[in-house]
Amino acid sequence: MALQTTLEMLEEVRAAITKVLGGQAVNIDGISITRSNLSLLNEREELLLARYKREQGSSSMFTKSRLA
Repeated sequence: MALQTTLEMLEEVRAAITKVLGGQAVNIDGISITRSNLSLLNEREELLLARYKREQGSSSMFTKSRLA
């Protein structure tokens, strides 16, 4: 299994959030199923977005310093 990039993980979390917003809990024959915890997904999204922004900033800073 290949390692995922931060952007790929962020896209997966955002897709999961969209699914949750479409119907988080389902009740079938008295059995309740919850897709995921929306607050945990939101926290994960914030963490990944911050990481992605840092990665983009550090890679552009590295490129600028190498060109100088």
